[in-house]
Amino acid sequence: MKKEIKRIGFVDYNLENYHANVYLKALREELKDLGFEIAGCWGMKAAEGKEWAKKNGVPYHETVESLDAAVDCYMILAPSNPEVHLELCKKVFPCRKPTYVDKTFAPDLATARKIFALADRCKVAIQTSSALRYTNVQALADKLERKNIRHMVTWGGGGSFGEYAIHPVELLVSCMGPEAVSLMRRGEGDQQQLLIDFSGGRTAVVNVYCNANTSFAASVTTGKETQYQVVDCGKLFVDAAVGILGFLRAGVPNVDRAESLIIRRILDVAAKPESARKKIKL
Repeated sequence: MKKEIKRIGFVDYNLENYHANVYLKALREELKDLGFEIAGCWGMKAAEGKEWAKKNGVPYHETVESLDAAVDCYMILAPSNPEVHLELCKKVFPCRKPTYVDKTFAPDLATARKIFALADRCKVAIQTSSALRYTNVQALADKLERKNIRHMVTWGGGGSFGEYAIHPVELLVSCMGPEAVSLMRRGEGDQQQLLIDFSGGRTAVVNVYCNANTSFAASVTTGKETQYQVVDCGKLFVDAAVGILGFLRAGVPNVDRAESLIIRRILDVAAKPESARKKIKL
């Protein structure tokens, strides 16, 4: 029996970005047999969007209303522009089709709550995550049993703390859950460290080392052992796409909303100057 093709619409700020390119490639190549296609797109920067669409053979629509007639679900991208996510969600959510919202979900916790509240009013299924949500680190946490994890250390790099800190934070929260209770920051600039306490006496350290050759990695400690795992970045976006497609097909989020909110809360508190001087309740 032939698998029903699910049609995805890309909605973006500027479609000419790494995530639009890498997810399109994954769906057309490694994941071509999963039954999804990018059936159309729309971008806030129309000229760049039309050029991207023409270059990649994706139909471009002048409005989201036009795009909606051609798709079954949405991916809101704009990975470098979380400040426009709420505006893009206001255009897409009334269509009431499953919608993935790329990292970073929102520029602050208040906006993140507004996006989830809008989704609830529109009765639309949504989820968000960074690409570090579906990796071999989470597989290791499953093997060791997440309830047994007492401590984690995660590492990540990137061009700036503001855009890339979400990745090692996502690695952490996706394994230890949303019950983070306090945070203190050490360091500044390109080398920063977050010391995070979780419920039940559990602890964690998040290392964000920007503009340096820093691999995404994690160590996971239980009462019996500590294991270290470097993220397999060769499969990173393919594995992330598999997780996203599972949500879009089922229409049921596979990421806990509470985890998405605490990730944003951690990033908000880490940006406060006072977090470098004292522990702050989350």
